[in-house]
Amino acid sequence: MKVVIDTCVLYPTVMREMVLAVARKGHFTPLWSARILEEWARAAIKLGPEGEAQARAEIAMLRADWPRAELSPAPGVEARLWLPDPADRHVLAVAVAGSADLIMTLNAKDFPRNILAEEDLDRVDPDGYLHGLWLEHPKDVAAAAAQVLERARQLSDKDWEMRPLLKKARLPRLAKALG
Repeated sequence: MKVVIDTCVLYPTVMREMVLAVARKGHFTPLWSARILEEWARAAIKLGPEGEAQARAEIAMLRADWPRAELSPAPGVEARLWLPDPADRHVLAVAVAGSADLIMTLNAKDFPRNILAEEDLDRVDPDGYLHGLWLEHPKDVAAAAAQVLERARQLSDKDWEMRPLLKKARLPRLAKALG
C-alpha cells in the first residue's frame, strides 16, 4: 500500500511520528513531494523564528530516513487534474506519479472521493487509517505508539500518558483504542 501524506499530517509532530512509526512496521509505504515538505517548513514559521529552522532539520532527517519517499509530480499530469482547491493539485499529481493507493489528509473537502476515484485513489484521515491498522495489527500499532509516547516524553520533559497525547495529536479513535 502506497500512501501520499499531505502536509497537514506531516506537521504536527506527534501525528507525523505516529503515522511514520506505523509505516516503519511495514504496513504502508509513505510518499510525499518536495513541495509538500516545503509547505510544512513554511507553516512552521507560525511558531516563531526557530519554527522554520526546526522544521527544516526535521525534514532533513525525514529525507535521510525515507530516501525513496520523495517524488516529483508526473510531468504534465497536474495541468489535467482538478480539485476544489487548485493549490492541492500537486498532492494528487504526486499520488498519480507514485501509483499511490491513498492520500492521507485531514482536508476531506479538498480531496473529493469521486474525483480521486477517477485516478484509482482514495482518501483517508490519519486517525481512521491508524485505527483500522490497529484493528488488523494491534501489536504493531501499540508498539509504534509506545515508541512515539517515549519520544514525546523525552522531547517535552512531560510525563505524557498515551490517551491524552494521541487526543492532542488529533487521533481520538486511536487514543481510545490504545488508552
